[in-house]
Amino acid sequence: MSSILNLEKSDPFSEPREAGGTQGGVIHIRIQQRNGRKTLTTVQGVSDEFDLKRLVRALKKEFACNGTVVDHPEYGEVIQLQGDQRHHICEFLLKIGLAKKEQLKVHGF
Repeated sequence: MSSILNLEKSDPFSEPREAGGTQGGVIHIRIQQRNGRKTLTTVQGVSDEFDLKRLVRALKKEFACNGTVVDHPEYGEVIQLQGDQRHHICEFLLKIGLAKKEQLKVHGF
């Protein structure tokens, strides 16, 4: 896959900012059981300065699964992907430089 750039909403000519794509410092990656063997992977905590819809589009293309951005009343905007994509998402976020290893928290069985 080609290098994915321009996932940010911010102006490229503005002042340089500190690296890292999280608000509270941690990106939570969780798995939820649906019905039967079906699962749902959620990603919470990605900074608002990144365009989540473009990030979901890149994730869907990379992992060949469906996904969306939902507005959760408590957690804000959350990325949802079909299937167990926890480890794939960790590797992807590290590869594109959106988060560091210590900023990722994987939950689930």
